[in-house]
Amino acid sequence: MAAAIARGWVGQWEGMLFFDPDSDRARKLAGDLGGEAVASNGELAERADVVLLAVKPGALQQAAGELAGAKSVISILGATPLEKVEAAFPQAKVGRVMPNLAVEVSGGVLCAAGEFGPGVREKLGVLGSVVELPDSQFDVATALMGCSPAYFALVAEALIDAGIDAGLEGKLAEKLVIEAAAGTGSLMRVRRPADLRVAVTSPGGSTEAGLEALEREGAKEAFEAAVRASLERMRG
Repeated sequence: MAAAIARGWVGQWEGMLFFDPDSDRARKLAGDLGGEAVASNGELAERADVVLLAVKPGALQQAAGELAGAKSVISILGATPLEKVEAAFPQAKVGRVMPNLAVEVSGGVLCAAGEFGPGVREKLGVLGSVVELPDSQFDVATALMGCSPAYFALVAEALIDAGIDAGLEGKLAEKLVIEAAAGTGSLMRVRRPADLRVAVTSPGGSTEAGLEALEREGAKEAFEAAVRASLERMRG
């Protein structure tokens, strides 16, 4: 996710610095994006105006010790409350952000809470839609916008496979489904999903037959169960 954010931020900062215990990974990302790989978290904290914190939650305290001089921190740690990160960085401005992968192409959704350094909120807006939320609601929001791109992708895979099985060439089936999904996403920005579904579903038509089949197979309930399972895993 940190790499996706960095790709979305290309050209937005004067220079991006990268550190990873796997130095080859940091160097590759820096080379791809025109940034610089640094030798340590300490150097990162010393030189960076803003630190994007992207470690495993269990590594928070170790990272905080290495980044003790950081002035401004953006945490994208999953299932880690803002209060806990603030306690680990008492001298820094600390904000919490939960993005989804589409930040890479400036089409993401980012939930935000906390106190950000100068200009950071504007930079977050470059990545997509920023939604201010109480920290207590982050888990539910993440189960929806953070995990759902994988569910949408699964639906796309199933539709593409069905098109291929029905006789379409693979690349064509893929193009048709992806363009239909992209257009539908744009439509849902201006029309409620339920209204759009009704508009597409002519009585007695092929869409109605498909929706009836989805209902028989329990599709709606399956996606609701997916959200509950994701939320339980985050809270567990």
